[in-house]
Parts: sequence; structure tokens; C-alpha cells
Amino acid sequence: MTGIEIGAIAIVALIVLIYLGMPIGIGMLLVSFGGVALIRNDLVAFRMAGQVANDALREYLFAVVPLFVLMGLLVTASGVGKDTFDVFQRLLNRVTAGLGVATVFANAVFASITGISIASASVFSRVAVPEMTRHGYAKGFATGVVAGSSVLGMLIPPSLLMIVYAVLAEESVGRMFLAGIGPGLLLALLFSLTIFLLARFRSGFVFDDADNNEAYEDIPVLAVVRKGVPIISLIVLVLGGLYAGFLNPTEAGAVGALGALVIALLRHTLDRRSFWNLMVETGQITVSVLFLIMAATFFSRMLALSGLPNALADTFLSGPIGPYGFLFVFLALVIVMGCLIDSISIMLILLPIALPIANAAGFDMIWFGVLTVVAVEIGLLTPPFGLSVYTIRSAMNDSDLAVGDIFRGAFPFVLTMILSLVVIVAFPGIATYLARL
Repeated sequence: MTGIEIGAIAIVALIVLIYLGMPIGIGMLLVSFGGVALIRNDLVAFRMAGQVANDALREYLFAVVPLFVLMGLLVTASGVGKDTFDVFQRLLNRVTAGLGVATVFANAVFASITGISIASASVFSRVAVPEMTRHGYAKGFATGVVAGSSVLGMLIPPSLLMIVYAVLAEESVGRMFLAGIGPGLLLALLFSLTIFLLARFRSGFVFDDADNNEAYEDIPVLAVVRKGVPIISLIVLVLGGLYAGFLNPTEAGAVGALGALVIALLRHTLDRRSFWNLMVETGQITVSVLFLIMAATFFSRMLALSGLPNALADTFLSGPIGPYGFLFVFLALVIVMGCLIDSISIMLILLPIALPIANAAGFDMIWFGVLTVVAVEIGLLTPPFGLSVYTIRSAMNDSDLAVGDIFRGAFPFVLTMILSLVVIVAFPGIATYLARL
């Protein structure tokens, strides 16, 4: 067999192993080792495995993963998410469907200090949904708003998916963070516009038959300021230090984790047992992410050795499909896979194949990364996988709330995200302007 044939068989074998239930990291390691052994020999495969384990994880950059994960978990434990929602509720309670818009912007701010979509979905399902239903919003729509806006956690920096993409594409993490700001704000505005239009023209979808004129709680200005100070402080510490050039991404993660710890301690929301559990959870998430990155690096090198990515680049770019045809096929494949596989797994499987083609097509790799993250995040809202949807269903623990209701409530936001992809493709500067300053 030729190297190209071995590479193609390896991809098919990996997909089969995943659907049989094998963990993706283990599957990647086995397929990569077997591929290298067939292309060269067993000795080269063993040596490459050892070299990958050494090269893939020893970089100082990887310290950013546990630090941002820890910061996100501490922020969640400290109750900052509820305070963020309270602030935006106070600011937007006179706007049409203001609670829905408040949820979107509160999630956007919460995303800028956590970077984990599932954390946003879990927090706001407990904070925003009860408040929205109390004011007459349909429960399916309320949960759909939370599910839709939770995806901002992986787009607005800091973002775990941005870090993974930067590592696989060998791009700057800081520039990837900057690239997420414009698209994140665009998506938040489009989500808000979607809510406003639905409330005006499809009010039955947004509100139920209950009276939605219950008075909003009048939060004093001083209380709004008090609730907003921790949020603003963390944003200034992390993003301000990062974008002003005072901190690199790893240092920003350390400062953010320390700031989140101080807030949690001052609020007395963290005891020894819960802090220990947070540290254990941080370790578990970090190890799983780094193991997947190591496996993906081995997979990428095996594919490069096979010559398959170069062959695919020639096929796509010299044929009738062309660069943007390839982009359309890639994004469509990402969205379809998002219905079945989690976000990081999609990136680890597809990017080793797609990155060389995108590079050969002359695409801006930071712009390509933003498009990838947006497309991947659509999978959090689409059946049958829909991880954000199932997170909300689990967090709500409401026997009257069906998973199908949440999927229906989130569907308008899926369409909005597809529209945002079109806008970013048409106007690349939305993603690249800040990153290239």
C-alpha cells in the first residue's frame, strides 16, 4: 500500500473506533502508531511516539490550560455568574425581551472570564431560566437562550478551543484570543437581535400564556456597582493585562486564577473540601485535554508522513471545487460531526487534515481558526449530541422540561450562528483586525 492509502485507512479506522466507543485519545494513538509502523517500521513508530510525548507537552505555553480551567471553575463557584446576570437585568429590564438580551450579554461577560461553554450553560440554567419563566417567558425558549448564548464561552477569550486550535495550527494563543473578540461581539449582537425580532413577530414562541408583566426587582444602583466590581476587576486583570502587553497568556491565566480565588475567599463561597474538589476537577480536565493534544500531534505527524494532506490539497485546490468550495465542505463537515462528537474531538480529528489544505489555499490561519470554532460550537446546540442542551437539562432537573423543548428553543440561535459564519467569511477583518494590530 502507498502512504496515501495507509493515511486514508487510518482515518476510517479512527472513526470506526470512536463509534465503537473507544476514547478518542487512545484511538488516535493506536491508529497513529499502526500507520507509522506500516509506512516505515515498528522502530520508527516507537521513536516517534516517544518524541511526540516529549515535544507535544513540554512547552511553557501549556501551563495556560490548567490556569484558565481553574479560573473558570473558581469564578463559577464564587457566584459571579449570578451577579453578572443581575447587573444586566437591571440595565435592560425596560427593553423588549430584555431578560433574554440580558442573558446573552451576561453570558458574553461571563465567557470573558471563564472560557468554558458548559460552565456558562450550567450556571445560567439555574440563574436566568427561573427568572425568565417567572416573567412569562416560555420555558423552552428561556432554556434555548441559555443554550445559545453559552457558546460564547468558547469564542470570547479566554477560550479553551482557541488554545487547542493555536497549538495544532502553531499560531499565537494571544492573537487567537484577540481574534475572538470581534466575532464574539458580533454573535452576541446577532443573538440579541434574534431575541428582539422573535419577541416582536413570534411572541407566542417567546412568551407563554402567563402574565409577563410581573414587576422586576428594583436593584439599587449601589448594589449594581457592588456586583459589577468583581466582574470588571477580573476582566481588567486578565484581558487588560494580556492585550496591553503586560502579561503573556500563561501569566494572564495565573493572575486570573489568583483573582478568582481572592473573590471566592472574600465571598466565603469556598471551603477546604470544595477547593480540593475544584483542584481535582482542574487536574482531570487538564490531563484529558493535554493527552488529547499529544494524541492529535502524533496523528498529525502520521498523516504528514503518509502524504495524504498534500494529496487532498492538490485535489481540492486544483479541481473545480477550489479554495472556498473546500471551506464550505470543511465547515459543513464540522457542523454535521458536531451532532455526534464533542467539540475538541472534532478539531483533533479534522484539523490535522484540513490545516495543510487551508494553508495551501492561502487562507489566513487565524481567520480559519475562528470559523472552525464557530462551526464547532454549533454542534453544542444540535441533536442528537447537543452537549449544552443536555447540560441544561441535567442542571434544571425539571421533569416537565423535555430535551426536545430545549432543542426547539435553541434552533433560532443555530440559524443565527450559521449567519455569523457567512458574515465572517464575507468580512474576514471582523476576526483578523485586532489579531494583526
